[in-house]
Amino acid sequence: MMETALIGTPLGTAQLIGDENGLSAISVLDGEHAVSDRVPKILEDAVYELKEYFEGKRKVFDLNLNPDGTDFQKRVWEALLDIPYGKTTSYLELSKTLGDVNAIRAVAAANGKNPLWIVVPCHRVIGSDGSLIGYAGGLHRKKWLLDHENPVKQQSLF
Repeated sequence: MMETALIGTPLGTAQLIGDENGLSAISVLDGEHAVSDRVPKILEDAVYELKEYFEGKRKVFDLNLNPDGTDFQKRVWEALLDIPYGKTTSYLELSKTLGDVNAIRAVAAANGKNPLWIVVPCHRVIGSDGSLIGYAGGLHRKKWLLDHENPVKQQSLF
C-alpha cells in the first residue's frame, strides 16, 4: 500500500510517496500545505535524508528507489544519479553519456518527468551554455539547489 507524507523544506512543502518496494515519488508543491503530523514508517528514512540534505549534512542519498517510468526514462534517471553533488552536466553531455547525441530532446523530456525531486538530481542538468533551463520545480528552485550544493560564492570586487 502506498504511503504519503508532506514535509516542510526551504523550497516549499515536499510530498513523498512510497511503499515497501521503495520511494516512488518526491515532488515539491506550490502553495500552502499542512505538513504531516506523522510520517509513515516506510518513509522515515527518506524524510531523515532529505532533512540532512537541506541542512548541508548529506551529499549522497541511500534510499531504495522505485519510480514508475518507461525503460528509457529509467535509463536517464539512472544516469542522473551519476552526476556528483556540487557538479552539473548539460543535456548534450547526458545524451552522449547515454550513447546517442541525437536523443537530446528525449533525454530532456525524460529529465523533466523525473518523479524523485532532489534524490534523482535532475536539477544538476543545465544548458550547454551554462543557462538554467527546463526545471519542472521552477527555475528559482533549481538555482537555490545548485547554490546550496556549491556554496563557494563569487566574491564581489566592490
